[in-house]
Amino acid sequence: KTAEGIMSKDVIVTQNISKTYGKSPLQVFALRETNLRIKQGDYIAIIGPSGSGKSTLMNLLGCLDKPTSGNIFIDGNDVSTLNENELAKIRREKIGFIFQKYNLIPTLNAQENVELSMGFAGVDSQTRTKKAKQLLELVELSKRLTHKPSELSGGEQQRVAIARALANNPSIILADEPTGNVDTKSGENIMHILEDVNKKGETIIVVTHNMAIAQRAHRVLRIQAGEVREEHA
Repeated sequence: KTAEGIMSKDVIVTQNISKTYGKSPLQVFALRETNLRIKQGDYIAIIGPSGSGKSTLMNLLGCLDKPTSGNIFIDGNDVSTLNENELAKIRREKIGFIFQKYNLIPTLNAQENVELSMGFAGVDSQTRTKKAKQLLELVELSKRLTHKPSELSGGEQQRVAIARALANNPSIILADEPTGNVDTKSGENIMHILEDVNKKGETIIVVTHNMAIAQRAHRVLRIQAGEVREEHA
């Protein structure tokens, strides 16, 4: 199913999406009737206090969860109607995730962590190895290929996570507090990498508590009590 009137340049469109937990009269609205239009190449920051709905919105945009009501279109396809296998395919092919806590596999080295998502996508081993090395070079970790997460600093682990997020050429990068667990200098390096990726045409969506990070984005969305409004960046 394709939404009428959605231009091809819109990578994400939400139509009246809400997310509720529990049943009336104890029902809680985590997100209320949200309408967003996100274009290819947008660089968006999502801000708001803890518990405001930032993670809920991120999970919905990343196809990790489904809205209680409303529709989400990614590249014109209504993902709110898809089953778990179909959602996994969308996540694998179109979305790269960067988490605050890195979520690297501790028993795998940097190169193997980057190769893993390409393996799930059916990429052959020779191509996986070549691409993982290229991506780790991009994030200035070419001398850390065989280091496991425990042998890397927080900033280095987050750069491995960025390389992993880019492995399947996603058109959308979702970053949840990407600088939250690293020092200021590492955080600056991470934001430079994301900004360079954005200049190449990727859509970047960053959830952050840090206003200095948010102000670097082209658009800022503030969530308060599950309601989203756009601010001027």
